[in-house]
Amino acid sequence: MQKRLQNKIAESRMALPLTLVYTVAVGLAGGVAERRLWLPFGCLLLGSLLMVQLNNANALIRIYSRMVSCSFAVLSTAAFFLSPGIEESVVSLCVIAAYFFLFGSYQDRRSMGRIFYAFLFIGIASTVFVQMLFFIPFLWILAAVNILSLSWRNFWASILGLVFPYWFVGGFYVYTGQMDVFLNHFVQLADFEWFMNYGVTTWAQLITFVYVSLLGLTGSIHFLRNSFLDKIRTRMLFEFFITMEALTAAFMVIAPVYYDFLLCILIVNTAPLIGHFIALTKTRLTNIAFCLICASAVALTVCNLLEIWNILLIS
Repeated sequence: MQKRLQNKIAESRMALPLTLVYTVAVGLAGGVAERRLWLPFGCLLLGSLLMVQLNNANALIRIYSRMVSCSFAVLSTAAFFLSPGIEESVVSLCVIAAYFFLFGSYQDRRSMGRIFYAFLFIGIASTVFVQMLFFIPFLWILAAVNILSLSWRNFWASILGLVFPYWFVGGFYVYTGQMDVFLNHFVQLADFEWFMNYGVTTWAQLITFVYVSLLGLTGSIHFLRNSFLDKIRTRMLFEFFITMEALTAAFMVIAPVYYDFLLCILIVNTAPLIGHFIALTKTRLTNIAFCLICASAVALTVCNLLEIWNILLIS
């Protein structure tokens, strides 16, 4: 069968290097140097490389392809200037790292070390975005149902991993006499003023959310229709991504004030789903869809850049 443009790009060893060049070019055009955003932008690039390791370690795509990391880089680049904060970058990196260790515990009920590190990174993410703790019950359920690794030992290892960062954070606040700040961090969990508050959402954020969600939905439908072609382990991991995708999207709908953090988590879950779709479909229709996805990603990036330039000019 003759390879289409979609398949040539998906299987090319130059796909990731060229994507990273594109990412750097967009970053420079968006004023990374002028605004001194080197650290968050460096985290974006590091996240792309970590997605390579996540893909390789778990064989997410059954052929050679860098579409998982390329998809992450392109989507993160499109959304980067909407929320170029270091806190959002930390959450994104921590979620990828948590997935890496959690997936490594597959079917191993004595993998206390991997579970500890997985939830350690979730704990670190929660120190800058405390609402990350809302995902914990679902992660335990997924660890039991999809990762097949939850046991009493692993459960307590996850608890230790979660609280470990707070031993240091709490100690710092005790030393500096700011325990009220430390306690207020957790009080935010009981603050529901954010519920359905769309007054803080911009059109650029809304369009980006819809675009990323549609890609996630496309990848999810494709995988569910063709999952029989993948190994059982791969099916379990992609069901994990699909569940986390749905939970994150639902959280964004009811809590748009946390858009910046949740979009980073959404992109981490969307990238493997749409990467699988791009790499493993070969029809004329999907080739057209691939071209539209690429063109719309570039258009979205340009629109977000134009909004940032307008804000900078006004200020």
